[in-house]
Amino acid sequence: MSASHAPQPRPSSAPDHASAAAPPTGGRLAVVGAGAVGSSVAYAAMLRGSARSIALYDIRAEKVRAEVLDLAHGSPLAGGAEITGGDDVACIAGADVVVITAGAAQAPGQTRLDLAGTNVKILESLMPQLLAQAPDAVFILVTNPCDVLTVAADALAGLPRGRVFASGTVLDTSRLRWRLAERLGIAPRSIHATIIGEHGDSEFPLWSSAHIGQVPLRDWTDGAGAADAAGAAGSAGAADSPALSREELDRLGHEVAGAAYEVIQGKGATNLAIGVAAARIVEAVLRDERAVLPVSSPLTGYQGISGVAMSVPSIVGRAGVERTLEVPMDEGERTRLLASADALREVQRSLGL
Repeated sequence: MSASHAPQPRPSSAPDHASAAAPPTGGRLAVVGAGAVGSSVAYAAMLRGSARSIALYDIRAEKVRAEVLDLAHGSPLAGGAEITGGDDVACIAGADVVVITAGAAQAPGQTRLDLAGTNVKILESLMPQLLAQAPDAVFILVTNPCDVLTVAADALAGLPRGRVFASGTVLDTSRLRWRLAERLGIAPRSIHATIIGEHGDSEFPLWSSAHIGQVPLRDWTDGAGAADAAGAAGSAGAADSPALSREELDRLGHEVAGAAYEVIQGKGATNLAIGVAAARIVEAVLRDERAVLPVSSPLTGYQGISGVAMSVPSIVGRAGVERTLEVPMDEGERTRLLASADALREVQRSLGL
């Protein structure tokens, strides 16, 4: 049996012990690329009930057949989404959202921007095929460097503004919130802090607008009102000192920006967390949530920046990126945003984009 005719289970009633699984959202999701990232996107979407139907496409017939079977076998225990796929691009026909993960993988020690030339060439061949099968879809780039590839894909597609964008710093923002939660002992969902800029080395946190609940992060004190162990021991004025010094904030930002390198060094790829991040973005589109997420889309006149795609807080709904939000920044943050844009622009220039 060829991979393009892999078993295509239909939704069925889940066993009693699966009753807690989220029912699938209406809509058809296609994931392009059955590697570690693509399979993780499909898996996370299946478990979260992100879409009614999930199609996985890859040119490697045996690989994609195995992944489709593995996902389908677990589907009745999750939300019951229809799982299809194969090595024929026609398997994605009619998709409402297409998540693109195909491309060369990032090797240990390699920056995302080093991948640019190879993956732009892959995208130039792939994008026309995807558009022929899913002309009305919203296209989400996950392949790195996702910012540069979004500019290329947007030019190739010629679709209305917002229909092509990248996962951007949604995952980086999740890493930041997790790290702050771990450091401060606060639930991650109560931490409102965002990473913006390039999805890569020049990204940075917006500390000036970060909050825990309604309290500005820079004003947050620990449970005893102390800044650190020394302050807790009785230093004068400790009760009014912030729990995180400027130096620690800088270290945390640097740690988050380099988090992927540590994962790649240890296991060869980052795949699980980006799978969840991509599934979350898919839900915002298919459910028309108009959720505010730091995705990467081509910018025009944003803080004086045009001609590059980079992550800023954006409203994401059924039409894709519906609006980019002008958020307050201090002078240092605006300088870093402009520097991040310059770094991306230089790579695009070298590729003729």
